[in-house]
Amino acid sequence: MTRRYLNAPALLREYGLQPKKSLGQNFLIDPSGLDKVMQAAGLSPEDTVLEIGAGLGSLTVLLAQTVRRVIAVEIDRGLIAPLTEAVSEYDNVQIVEGDILKIPPEELNLGEAYLVVANIPYYISSAIIRRLLETQNRPARIVLTVQQEVAERICAKDGKFSLLALSVQVFGVPRIQARIAAGCFYPAPDVDSAVLSITLYPQPLIATEELDTFFRLARAGFSQKRKTLRNTLSAGLGLPAVQAESLLTAAGIDPRRRAETLSIAEWGRLTDAWKRTQPSDFPGE
Repeated sequence: MTRRYLNAPALLREYGLQPKKSLGQNFLIDPSGLDKVMQAAGLSPEDTVLEIGAGLGSLTVLLAQTVRRVIAVEIDRGLIAPLTEAVSEYDNVQIVEGDILKIPPEELNLGEAYLVVANIPYYISSAIIRRLLETQNRPARIVLTVQQEVAERICAKDGKFSLLALSVQVFGVPRIQARIAAGCFYPAPDVDSAVLSITLYPQPLIATEELDTFFRLARAGFSQKRKTLRNTLSAGLGLPAVQAESLLTAAGIDPRRRAETLSIAEWGRLTDAWKRTQPSDFPGE
């Protein structure tokens, strides 16, 4: 049976609400767009799913029909009433009012091997992804609708890395599973979206105890994209240029290269070289 569009404008009027630009609210209402998210998620009846930004409940209902348990987090207090009504016939949905960036993960009682499936606001997509990847209890898989350009940056290959791509790919494998036109949302955003999946590794590619150093070096390296690593590491770490050059040489990396050209393995070698040669000089250690 073909599902109808959610009449979001009418429902919002019924509750005396309007989409809030300050919260990046663009509700996914098109059935074909929702189906793309569900297909990309690859859910089973035994799954536990964390949904971030449940909104008016169009995706929440589909999740509730498919999986064992749904924890739906929504920051906008005004949306709690229509969301509660949308899922009123399902006893496997727990609605949590709050900011996912501030809620301690243990409070959500997610268990192990949970999944994240969500239509998230563009403006905090990077922050939400970092939160999910850097928490101690990481999900097994993440499926999100994000701005298409952001999804493409995250999925970049060696030679075209950004700090965001590096930050995601050290934890898992990202893939663009589908594209969703702007008209599938209400209100329609200015750009199209992509359904991004991230399948997490059992353990990050960099040892957990080395991640802080890895990211400190990466942030320094990417701090001035057009400059060589010799210069960016010197400026970002407060090192003499000759010392930054020696560090890169010790890692087997040409000091004239730029950060975007390094693979994760090379960033790992740089981390090892730093820890091996001068751990006591590193800021914050």
